[in-house]
Amino acid sequence: MSRLRDALERGEFVITGEIAPPRGADVSAMRKTMGLVGPLCHALNITDNQGASLHMSSLGACLVALEMGFEPIFQQTCRDRNRLALQSDLMAAWALGIENLLVVTGDDARSGDHPQAKGVFDIDSTHLLQIASGMNEGQDMQGRPLAGKTGFYLGAAMFPEAEPWDAQLARTVGKIEAGARFFQTQAVFDLDKLARAVDAVHAHGAKVIAGVLFLRSPRVIDFVNAHLAGLMVPEHVARRIRQAADPLEAAIDLAVEQVAAIREVADGVHVMPLGLDARVPEVLERAGVVPQR
Repeated sequence: MSRLRDALERGEFVITGEIAPPRGADVSAMRKTMGLVGPLCHALNITDNQGASLHMSSLGACLVALEMGFEPIFQQTCRDRNRLALQSDLMAAWALGIENLLVVTGDDARSGDHPQAKGVFDIDSTHLLQIASGMNEGQDMQGRPLAGKTGFYLGAAMFPEAEPWDAQLARTVGKIEAGARFFQTQAVFDLDKLARAVDAVHAHGAKVIAGVLFLRSPRVIDFVNAHLAGLMVPEHVARRIRQAADPLEAAIDLAVEQVAAIREVADGVHVMPLGLDARVPEVLERAGVVPQR
């Protein structure tokens, strides 16, 4: 059983970190990030061409994490592969020792660094969860038996602050019915809405790992608001960073407060340090979140 699954099912507050594979074949910087963040986390989420921009494959980067002794969460984006390629990658991932899977539909390719790329979207994330659940039972999406079944711990993305909430909740419940056992969220700023989402997800037997983004500068805030789909930094938060004498230290203080607050509401925190990898231990320690290994 994966460490992430074991901890969540025992009710332990979990910590996950986000790792972006390199835009190239040199993995030295990614290894350094993994070395800083990995020891503090139950598992590392390895993104899959995040923001519709070119990076090394999630599968390849997951193998680097395994090699370093860390547990990866293999991210699969429906945008870039059809159903044959997705199933092939899932079989390979399980055979190579990857136990956690997070599926997302993916941003529109036109928003990334290859705007001429054709988005595949053969299936969406809920459909891929259904397929992965079938593979866990030993069959492909056509119902034909596999030579060895998978055993993935299945996760998906959710957006606690999305409105209308009823529509967002319906999509989330659909993912749970398709097999999702845990959810990771984008950065959360409204704790009341997070609590609403956690209560709803718990009622269906799944878990929520809430995201915290280190907003290190006004420039980062502008980038998030302009380029990260479905995410907008609230004005009162942006003002706090913009007007601070030292925006970076204000961002660290904010992250500490957010992690501590999430600790009281959700099942875990998903840390997105945006280059402030060396400050992650400080944030977790000041928030009173000590990883248990």
